[in-house]
Order: sequence, then C-alpha cells, then structure tokens
Amino acid sequence: MPEPQQPAQIPRDVLSRPPKELKRLAREGCWAGSHAGRARLYPRLIQQVSCRLVTPDALVYRDVAGRLFGKPSVSSHPLPEFLEGCPMPTYCLSPHGVTALKKILICVGALFPDITHSPLLPALAALLLHYSEDEAQCFESVSRLIASNAPHAGYIDQSFLAHQASCMTFGDLANKHCPAAHKLIAGAAENVLEVYSEWLSWLFPGLPFGYAVRVLDVFLLEGQKVLYRIALALLKQFRLSVTPAGLQGSDIKAELQAFVRNIAEHVTVDKLLERAFGIRLFSRKEIWLLQMANRKALMERGITVVQRRPSFHLAVDMQNFSSSTVTAQEMRLVWSWIPERFSLFPPLLLFSTSEHGCSLQRFYTCCEGYEPTVLLIKTTEGEVCGAFLSSDWSERKKSGATSGFFGTGECFVFTVRPEAERYEWVLIKKPELAKAVPSSPNHLAVPSPQRRGRLSPFLAIRHFLLPSKTASMFMSGSRDGIVIGGGGGQALSLDASLLRGHTEHCETFDNPPLCQENFQVQLLEVWGFQSA
Repeated sequence: MPEPQQPAQIPRDVLSRPPKELKRLAREGCWAGSHAGRARLYPRLIQQVSCRLVTPDALVYRDVAGRLFGKPSVSSHPLPEFLEGCPMPTYCLSPHGVTALKKILICVGALFPDITHSPLLPALAALLLHYSEDEAQCFESVSRLIASNAPHAGYIDQSFLAHQASCMTFGDLANKHCPAAHKLIAGAAENVLEVYSEWLSWLFPGLPFGYAVRVLDVFLLEGQKVLYRIALALLKQFRLSVTPAGLQGSDIKAELQAFVRNIAEHVTVDKLLERAFGIRLFSRKEIWLLQMANRKALMERGITVVQRRPSFHLAVDMQNFSSSTVTAQEMRLVWSWIPERFSLFPPLLLFSTSEHGCSLQRFYTCCEGYEPTVLLIKTTEGEVCGAFLSSDWSERKKSGATSGFFGTGECFVFTVRPEAERYEWVLIKKPELAKAVPSSPNHLAVPSPQRRGRLSPFLAIRHFLLPSKTASMFMSGSRDGIVIGGGGGQALSLDASLLRGHTEHCETFDNPPLCQENFQVQLLEVWGFQSA
C-alpha cells in the first residue's frame, strides 16, 4: 500500500486537542492520507482508552507467545473456539502478517478466557496490525479495546448474547432511522432479522480496506456507536441504489454484501461518513440501555449461547396464525415494526369482538396485565389500521375519575390496508422539538427483571422537556371509550360500544387520518406477546 503522493500533515499537538475537535478531525479524515501517521497515532489513541487495571500488554504477549510458539509452528495451534463461524479477513496482510494475526488471536484466547464469541475481533486485529510496530504492540492495542471499562462505550462484543443484543439493537435503529429501507427489506426478505444480524459484517470485512480504516479512525475515538451509524448510512444508500421490483426473488443478504463490497461505485468514503454523522441517533447511554433491554429479552428466551437465531417469522407462524383482521403476511409486517425484544415472542390473541363481543369493559378485562399490546381495527369499508401500545391498560386507573394519558414514546399508529404505513412519536422524527432531561440516578434505569415488559426507559415522557403536553398524548381509556394520540385531534378514538370510531391528524404522531375519518368497526382485535 504505497503512501499517497501528498501525505496529509497530522498536527503535532493533535492528542492535546479537546475531544470534540479530535472527533471532528477524525471524521474529516485528518490522518487518512498517511499510513505512517496512523501508525504513530493509533497506539497513542488506544493508550487513552480507559480499561481494567490488570490488562495484558506487549511484555505479557512476548512471554506467552514465547511459551506457546517456542518450538512448534503456529499451524499446530488451533484458533480459539470463540472464532468459530466468524469471518477471518486478512486485509492485504503478507503471509508473515497472517501468521502474526493468528498468533495474536491465539494469545487473546489464552489470556481472555471469558470471551466466547467475537465476530469483530479478527478484523480489528488485522487492521491494527497494519499500523503496529510489531505483533506485540498490536496485541496490546487489541487487549486495551477488549478490556475497556468506559461507561456505555464498549468496543468489542465478547459473547454470543452481547453480539445478538447488538444485532437486535441495530434492527431497532434501522426500524427508526431507515423506514424506507426497512420496508423494502421486509417486502423482499423471508427473514428481516436475519438480514440485520449480518450488519457488522457489512463493515468488517465487507467494506474495502480504504473505507474500513476510515471507519477505524473514528471507531477508536467514539466506540461502537460509530459502527451503528456507518451501517445505517450503508442501509440508506442501498435503498437509493435499488428498486423494490429489482429485489423480488433475489437473495437480499447477498445483494447487501455485494453492494458493500462495491460501495466505491455508489458513494465516496467522505460522503458516507458525512451521511452517517448526519443521522440523529440516541445518546450512547440510551443505546446502551436499549442493548441491555434486548439482552434481557434474549436471556428470557434462553438464547445465551451460539445457536441459530429465531426469526420473527417463526413468531408469526404462517401456517397456524389466524386473524379476522389481517393475513399472516400483513401481521409479519406489523411484527417487523415493533421493538426487536418483543418480536422474539409469538402473538397471542387477547381480545376479539367476534369472540368476546362489543364490550369496552370486556376489552379492559381481557387486556389488563399485558404490556405491550397491538390493536387492530378492520372497518366496514375493508380498511385496516391499528396501534402498538406500550403500556398496560390498567394504567388508566391511576388517573382516577379523569381520563389522563399514559404510555411511552415507543407507541405508534399504523395503517395496513389499503397501504401499509407507520407513524411514530413525533419526537423520534423531530428530536429538535425536545431535549432529554439530564440523567440522574433516578432516570434511565435499566428495567428490573421483575418488570420484563417495561419498554425502553429513555422513551418515557418524564425524560424529555417537551414543548407542550400535546406532544406526548399516547393512550387514554375511560368508561366512555379509548383514545390513542392527541393534540389538535385524535389519531384513533372508539366509543364504549367499540362499534364507532373516529380518526384525524394529531400532534403526538403527526399522522394523517388512518382510514375514513368517521368509521364503523367490523372487527377489532388486541394481540399480546406470548412469553412462555
């Protein structure tokens, strides 16, 4: 890899710059033009990573490698078990470099016995080896990233559970930030979650070397959140490069991998990074909380060791699913919209007007104790719409005689027929309308195991300074009927008979009418999540 004809000059005092300026320089590619500059900078950047007190360094590596590889050749040593099924990119390393890479990974396995699954580790070690004095320095850099203890800023997933939770978290973020691409994939893929479970391989080893090292530049400063950003930007770019008709019958996973390999034909690395950092993601702490919630859901399903990941299409069984309002295919689409930790669970019919009658009291009785729920309405005109409701309907009782609103920002309303469309909380699309309340020990707590059903805590209303109460009117219930969405109108409202309803634009979801404004209900169903 020859040096560029005009290598970029890295400021001598670059590491003394404020963190914000250092991030800006990395994002803009300040050291992208100099391999030698990166080789000087990377070890110094990694030395600034906060990590556990006892972390193996270069001296430890030389000692362990000397004992392990003193006489027998490296080829006689198997790679660690945690690399089984993980890609092993070499990024143009020479045969000697490939041997060094294997030695580093074998020593990582010996000195970090708690690592059970880590798809990112081989690619990261291979890239860092290009910019290290020797394999001992590369090992020390990798060790510090593994042993990082910076709050909410991990670098490398080290277990199958952590990796799967990251995949689910990416699915949640793609659902929020790439709705057009998500809809495209949901329509073309047999299994949406399996597509998203490969998100990390889009970056490493998917991206060409020149793109991968630019990602590494910012990753070393900003941690895993950067990887989510880049993968989301790739997904958005993929959507722009294909047509829905062109994906029919194709292998969407293979199409994505091919697209990423040839990314230079579609967008420059500078433009890709610019778009990635233009995405308004949750904070690092909030993403960490979402990962913790996803981990809890996986643990409750017993998914903690390497196994074939269950798909949400298994949750919506095509042969056995039965609904009077939607087809199994339509329910699959609705299930692809909900937070991933709930899409692990199959749908459970809680209430149906065809089975339980048109009684609001029976509606409450059947639905109380379940959280979250999906409401589906089929009108006498054949239109189908509904809502994903985050909170237990029993919450309405806390308002006393008044019919107050409750719920969280994960609520959304949607249409299924004639067109499928989802309308989320307005603050997700327009975060500039509010700012998060500063965190404290009382805010943003990970849900306790006893309250499995609690949704992302950072989407609770109390964590935002809202411009008005009308921006957070999610769900309300009284003896006179139910209301979903408020402020300037109601997204959905049903009277006590559950036979007549109304829909219009509301400020909470910024939605159009979901069907004819005044409609009659032909069928109404409420679905919960079968956790056992």
